[in-house]
Amino acid sequence: MKILVIEDEAKAREYMRHGLTEAGYVVDVADNGQDGLFYALEHHYDLILLDVMMPGLNGWEVMAQLHNKVQTPVIFLTAKGTLEDRIKGLETGADDYLVKPFSFAELLARVRTLLRRGSQLKRPDVLTIQDLQLDVARRRVERAGQRIDLTNKEFNLLLLFMQHPGEVLTRTIIASRVWDMNFDSDTNVVDVAVRRLRQKIDEPFAHPVIHTVHGVGYRCEDTQ
Repeated sequence: MKILVIEDEAKAREYMRHGLTEAGYVVDVADNGQDGLFYALEHHYDLILLDVMMPGLNGWEVMAQLHNKVQTPVIFLTAKGTLEDRIKGLETGADDYLVKPFSFAELLARVRTLLRRGSQLKRPDVLTIQDLQLDVARRRVERAGQRIDLTNKEFNLLLLFMQHPGEVLTRTIIASRVWDMNFDSDTNVVDVAVRRLRQKIDEPFAHPVIHTVHGVGYRCEDTQ
């Protein structure tokens, strides 16, 4: 899961970046509204944490420009906790509103709740990248019309990749989502699983769909 933090205060920004990274999320940060708006429009995020009171382009203005352009859930972060401000935030399109100062435990709980809600939204029954197709309901994989038999873990790994096309997935994220465990840097379980998956869906074909991002993890995308 990938989160964008838009916060002009350096200490708060680093606090959230560090904590969310430790919790297994991929985190991008922006220290002003203009950069944050650019990131939000140019990249896919599962959630945006948006500070309201920023110089230049403030959170209200960022939200107004995001409206109807992206469907990413947004949590407003602000020191202004009046009822009017909360109502304004929600009416602007935010999904939640967190008043500073807040504990990281509360932030993480709200992040997980929104991400869980988003994951329950209907996804396409068939995912496609290049000539590779994954039928979610039938748990069936084909490439170039050829049936590919995968183990349960291999299927879940490919499903994770194809649900996040173009995104870099770290070994920590892959381990937590596919094996439901914390990643141990002393083990190579993720790399072994990815290698076996590649042997089935990439090596027999001309163009690979799974790519290594050295020092970070893996990315699934169409580079044909």
